[in-house]
Amino acid sequence: MELKIGIIGTGGFANMHARMLAGMDGVRIGAVCGSSVEKAERMAGQFSGAAAFGDVDRMLDSAKLDAVYICVPPFAHGHTELALAERGIPFLVEKPLSTDLDTPSAVLHAVSSKGLITSVGYHFRYMDGTRRTLDLLQERTVGMALGYWMGGMPGVYWWRKADGSGGQFVEQTTHIVDLLRFTLGEVEEVYALFGQRHKHLTEEGVSVPDVGTVSLRMKSGAVANIANTCMLPMGHTTGLHIYTDAGVLELNSSGLKEAVSGRTTDYQNRSNPYEAENKAFIHAVRTGDATGILSTYEDAWKSQQVATAANLSARTGQPVRL
Repeated sequence: MELKIGIIGTGGFANMHARMLAGMDGVRIGAVCGSSVEKAERMAGQFSGAAAFGDVDRMLDSAKLDAVYICVPPFAHGHTELALAERGIPFLVEKPLSTDLDTPSAVLHAVSSKGLITSVGYHFRYMDGTRRTLDLLQERTVGMALGYWMGGMPGVYWWRKADGSGGQFVEQTTHIVDLLRFTLGEVEEVYALFGQRHKHLTEEGVSVPDVGTVSLRMKSGAVANIANTCMLPMGHTTGLHIYTDAGVLELNSSGLKEAVSGRTTDYQNRSNPYEAENKAFIHAVRTGDATGILSTYEDAWKSQQVATAANLSARTGQPVRL
C-alpha cells in the first residue's frame, strides 16, 4: 500500500523529512503546505505529483492524506494538530509542542480521545548511544545528571522573542529535558534561574534569556541540573552526563562515552536517528503497530511540562512541583 504524506512547513526540517520519506518504498509526498503558496510551490516542485497549499484546512480537505508531518515554529502550533485530530489523520510533529503548556494540553485531549497515532521529533531517543545507556543503567544506581545546551542564538526572527520560541529552554534544551526523562525517569520538581547578559544589548528585539540553569528533582530521588546559553559566538557543548555508582556516562549526538575506574570506552552512533524515527512512524501508520515510536504526543507532553515549568519558576523565583 502506498502512503500519501503531507508536509506542513517548508524549512530545513520539513525538507529533511520530506527527502527521507520520498526515498522510502511505498511512500510519496502528496502535498506541501507553507506560510505562503509560493513557498509551498518551491518545495513541492521537488516531489513529483505533490500539490502546494498555503492553508492547512484547504490541504486537509483537498488532499486525501494518510499522515502528516508538522514542521513549524513553536508559536504556530495548535490549530493544525486539532484539525488533524478532528479528521483522524496520524501526525509526526517536530519539537517543541508549543511555547506554552495550554496548547499541547488541548491537543493531547483531542488525540487521546481519537486514539490517534502520533510521534514527536525527539530524535535523541533513537540514537545508538541512548540505547546503550539504557542497557548500562539497568545495573547501576544513578546519583545525578548534568545536562548542557551551550551555543549561539539562531538567526530566525521568531527565536529571539519569548512568544515566538518560548525561549532556549523550551525550543532547544527541551531535547536534553526529554533525554533526561527517557534515561532517568520522571521529574517531580523544577527550580530555574534565567538571565539576560548580552544578546539583548547587541541584537534587536531580544526578549528571551540568554543564560539559564535549572535544577530538577527526579521521582527516583536522583537530582539533575540542566544549563543552557545562547550568548556564545559558536556552538560548544550539548549533551547529558549521568553519574552513577559504577562511573560516568557522557551522552551526546556523537554517541556515548563510558568512564569506569580509569578506563574509557566510546560507543559511536552508527545509525541515523532521524531515519529510525521516520521508519517507526511510517510502520505504525501502515500497520497500526506503534510500539517502535519512542516519543508519542502523550509522552512528549511531559517534557513540555518540565520545560514550561522552568519558565514559570524563573519568572516567579519559586520551585514548581509537577
